[in-house]
Amino acid sequence: MLKYHSAWEISSHLANSRLEEVFGLPNIKSAKKRVLVAEARNARNKANKSALKTAVKKFEAAAAEGNRTEAEGAYKAAVKLVDKSVKKGILHKNNAAHKKSAMTIKLNSIG
Repeated sequence: MLKYHSAWEISSHLANSRLEEVFGLPNIKSAKKRVLVAEARNARNKANKSALKTAVKKFEAAAAEGNRTEAEGAYKAAVKLVDKSVKKGILHKNNAAHKKSAMTIKLNSIG
């Protein structure tokens, strides 16, 4: 059993043991850490992008159904997620503007 004298030693040991688990090319400790950080960011971006696509699909479904009140609620949620995605760097601002414009046109066409 390992004995630790401080919380720093515990976190240091955990970080080092986690860095040892990285498989693939990097042999340098900092490179291993970059691999782990890149994996975490990739997973976060993928989750955000998936949530964005789901919100847009919900709006599309409500618009296709012709339900104005449901479409308006889905529109607000989708536009909010599009704007957040731009802020987080997941979407380019022009791509977001294009998406919002298309959704607005679709919402306005619902009678």
